[in-house]
Order: sequence, then C-alpha cells, then structure tokens
Amino acid sequence: MRKLHGLILASTITAAAPASALEFRGTEWTGAGEIGYVATTGNTDTSNLTARLGVTNERDHWRHKLALEALNTEDDGNTTAERYLAAWQTDYKFSEHEYLFGRVAYEDDKFSGYEYRITETVGYGRRVLNRSNMTLDLEAGPGARQSKLEDGNTENEFVARIAARYAWQISEHATFTEDLSSDIGEDATITKSITGLQARINGNLAMKLTFTVENTSDVPDGVDKTDTETAVTLVYGF
Repeated sequence: MRKLHGLILASTITAAAPASALEFRGTEWTGAGEIGYVATTGNTDTSNLTARLGVTNERDHWRHKLALEALNTEDDGNTTAERYLAAWQTDYKFSEHEYLFGRVAYEDDKFSGYEYRITETVGYGRRVLNRSNMTLDLEAGPGARQSKLEDGNTENEFVARIAARYAWQISEHATFTEDLSSDIGEDATITKSITGLQARINGNLAMKLTFTVENTSDVPDGVDKTDTETAVTLVYGF
C-alpha cells in the first residue's frame, strides 16, 4: 500500500511538469513540479527517488495551496527510507497582508514508528515583510492531530501550530527559501525546517538544492528523533 501511494504521488508530480498551466473551473493554477532520481550499480545497488508538486490558486479573497511529496530510497534491495506527504491549505484574505487559514496534512513515514499522522489546524496569518525581492509570512493557530502507531495504538491530541515562510529573490536567476513550522502537541512536538536554493537553468526549468530537518520530541522506541534529507531536483514551473 505504501508503494502504491508513492507511485500515485510520483506519477501525479511527473505528469504535471510538462503542462504550461492547469485549469480548474476556469481559473488558473500556478506552481512547480520537482523530481530527482539517483541510481548506482556495480559494487553497490542503490536508488533514490524524490518527487514534489506544489500548486497555488488565487481568486478574489481566496487562496488555495496543494503540496504532494514522495521519497523512496533503496540500498541493495532493502528500503531504507519511504515517506509520503499530502497537504492542503485554504486562506481567506481579509486585507492586503492578513488572512485566516485552514490546513489539513497527511503524512505516512515507514520509518517513523507511525502508520500515519493527520493534522488539522486553523489560524491567522500575516505578511510581515513585503519587499520587491523579499517576503516573510507568519502563521499561528490551534488544531488537532490523529496518529496511528505501528503497533496499532492511536493517539489523539490538541496542537498549536506556528509557521514561517521566507523567500528572497537573490537575483534574476536565483531564489533562497526557508519554510519553518512547529506543531506543538500534548504528546509530541514536530518541528520541520526546509531550506532551499533554486537556480533557473532556462525558461521554466530550474535546479533546486534543499536541506530538510525534522525533529519529533517524543518517538516510539528504536526511532531517531531527528531526520535530515538533502535533495537535488529538477524543477519545472508552470
């Protein structure tokens, strides 16, 4: 089932990349698809697949955002990393720089000790920095998280979410981004940082380097609290 999830997400991301625009009920969605794949053969047989899709639609006071991610790593036929993520967020903009948001996220990480984790949050967001080449958005709000552990037990808890999204257009061809979030729960706090540097190659095609750190304050026995991931991907913007 996990591999099926990964194939669906990776296929969706790959299929979206060649499109110049997505149309939904007469409105245009913009975004980017990313894919990175590395394989080695010989003394060692390894493969690593990273795929992401992020799309945004803005119309009047509303903004909708969808994010899909898939990661699969194998070493000599053994799976060493397998994770799938889907997140949807809807913002209602009641002023130029302020909005209310509702967000739901689903994560399935084979090596986290959990079957899945689902988080729903609502709250307030504000663009506190708005320059021609630099933006910073801050968000905060309450929510809930439902988790199912590998042993079959479940956890249900209230959470408080804080998040920041920073973007810096360094030059015409280079962009630096930092996405930082923390879901503070009664049983565990999950903090995630995604640092990215993107360089345009030609037209809509770019290369992107990302470094991701995710820390869970309380994990099942035998599971590390902190995961890191370094990825180099090709990006197609549309």
